Amino acid sequence: MKVKFTHFMLIGLVGLSVSAFKVIGDKKPGHKKPPMKYIDPANMDLSVKPGDDFYEYANGNWIKNNPIPGKETRWGSFGILSQGNTNKLLELLKTVSKTQHPKGSLEQRVGDLYASAMDTVAIEKLGYDPIKPILERIDKISDLNGVISEVVFERTHGEADPLFRFGVGPDDKHPNKNIANLNQGGTSLPDRDNYLKSDARSVKIQDAYKQYIVNLFTLTGLNHDDGVKNAETIFNIEKTLAKAQLSRVAMRDPNVTYNKFSVADFSKTTPHLNWVELMPEMKVGGQDTLLVGQPGFFKAEDALLTETPVSDWKVYLKWNILKGSAGSLSSPFVKANFDFSAALSGQKVQTPRNERMARLVDGSEGELLGQLYVAKYFTPAAKQYMVNLVNNLKVTLGERIKNLAWMSEATKTRALKKLAAFTVKIGYPDKWQTYSGLEIDRNDYFGNLKRVSEWRYNYGVSQISKPVDKKRWGMSPPTVNAYYNPVNNEIVFPAGILQFPFFDFGADDAVNYGGIGAVIGHEMTHGFDDQGRQYDADGTLRDWWTKDDADKFKTRADQVVTQYNGFTVLDTLHVNGKLTLGENLADLGGLNVAYAAFKKTKEGHSHKKINGFTPDQRFFLSWAQVWRSSQRPEAAAQRILTDPHSPEQFRANAPITNIDAWYAAFNVKPGDKMYQKPEDRIKVW
Repeated sequence: MKVKFTHFMLIGLVGLSVSAFKVIGDKKPGHKKPPMKYIDPANMDLSVKPGDDFYEYANGNWIKNNPIPGKETRWGSFGILSQGNTNKLLELLKTVSKTQHPKGSLEQRVGDLYASAMDTVAIEKLGYDPIKPILERIDKISDLNGVISEVVFERTHGEADPLFRFGVGPDDKHPNKNIANLNQGGTSLPDRDNYLKSDARSVKIQDAYKQYIVNLFTLTGLNHDDGVKNAETIFNIEKTLAKAQLSRVAMRDPNVTYNKFSVADFSKTTPHLNWVELMPEMKVGGQDTLLVGQPGFFKAEDALLTETPVSDWKVYLKWNILKGSAGSLSSPFVKANFDFSAALSGQKVQTPRNERMARLVDGSEGELLGQLYVAKYFTPAAKQYMVNLVNNLKVTLGERIKNLAWMSEATKTRALKKLAAFTVKIGYPDKWQTYSGLEIDRNDYFGNLKRVSEWRYNYGVSQISKPVDKKRWGMSPPTVNAYYNPVNNEIVFPAGILQFPFFDFGADDAVNYGGIGAVIGHEMTHGFDDQGRQYDADGTLRDWWTKDDADKFKTRADQVVTQYNGFTVLDTLHVNGKLTLGENLADLGGLNVAYAAFKKTKEGHSHKKINGFTPDQRFFLSWAQVWRSSQRPEAAAQRILTDPHSPEQFRANAPITNIDAWYAAFNVKPGDKMYQKPEDRIKVW
């Protein structure tokens, strides 16, 4: 995953043999666990030729024998690991929430937030009382100035974020400085195309969305006919905003979304949104510049402000409160929220409340709960070993850069400088976020959520006058994920992903390199994908390539786009090779780097079989089993539109068709469905 924040992926292993890890394991003296089959033929479909569909060959029987649970929209390696981590969080939360703790302590804030979230008796009794004062306040708005003031108030008080997105983060061209930034927003459906397309699938989503609006308004006492009118009003406003938005592909170019203005000059482009006045009201005083991701969107939105009656804006503002609160109110609102979510994703039954609330606490106070998590489930020794492994993979990627035939020495020198400058974060932060000033009340669930949101906003704007804190993390320690952040030039691997099938202390090198090794390589390669390569060693958005090398890179990247454009899901929906390019490049590069690092190990030099498979075969099978997954049709269709990652079967299959060693390991020959001629195999990093 690339974060700036952008996408998703994994981590990796290198250099040290697995025997070195066994000292960290939790095995008790005299206790023998049954041997684990890290590559289990029972999960494979051996009737499929590896060269015809490697994903099916590696995972076919597992997929057949493991249907998607009703509460999931897809199910596979990531889902199983995420469920396991949720269970661990629940164990911690049940313990810490049982008793009272000193006010303001870590345990009090974590335990009481969970306890308040699980107090369904109190939540049901309140109905929608928590938002009634907000809805009544909106009713009193009488003019456009009142609309704009309400937008600002909701944002600064943790209630909602209508019309646009606002944040604080590093200036891409001055990465040590924080700056206020504005970005397109104001819509509710996952993508602009959900509003603009008119095919049957899109119309079904639009109808479900309008019904959701009707359902929530009628739950507040509005009659059905007025609810229908509100739905049309809201949909038409959001559709107009969607038309003004840039596509996800367009926003992949960081130079397109880097637009710095003086606050006064930008205000001239949006005469009804006077940012000179609004910024201080948004607690951003004394700032003379800001970054605007999509200036055209704000011009269109400014025009819409006067074209739309104030009465319609009041409906829109109420909707933002309703949709943002529905999942946190009484059960009729929660059910309406789930029904709409199910229409988008195909989910059959609601996730149990305790699991949803465990994830909510992780999302709200991740570095408080995370301290409890790593204390029990992740050791400092394991963290240090992973640091060593990442360093070994860096060496391997450096060797590959030096040997690139298509890149000039001048660009190689700069690429190696960037690689050497990578910051590596493993497991958990060295400096924990304290959430200073955040108050949690055991008897006030909705108020807790509002205070968390308001605290987060206030913390963000407080950073504008300070240098970028590069010790901060963008994910909590229990997260099953990893990321690369180009502005910090950092690769980050939370403790949550450092488990099987990505990594296990007892596994052989082939399994670990094919899992966590490829994840590490993936995140490193993000520093050199189509987006990451535009940032230099210190995280500055600045061109450090010769024109000839940039052209050669683009030629190779275009080959990757073409390869993935050829894949389809649900028979007719094509993967968007441009949207998924960064992740596809990272998969290809990461797997190459991990394999090269694996070949340096003792097992990498051997031909000894384990459970019938050679070391090279186990490496590629480990890679494929990481991606084993099934997903519901609705989720698959939505992901094609919005997800910068390719569907799992193509993540497993596509990169290996460009790696010569895979052909040799499984004797893949011309005539096999996945076979590509040597001259057609794509070589980038």
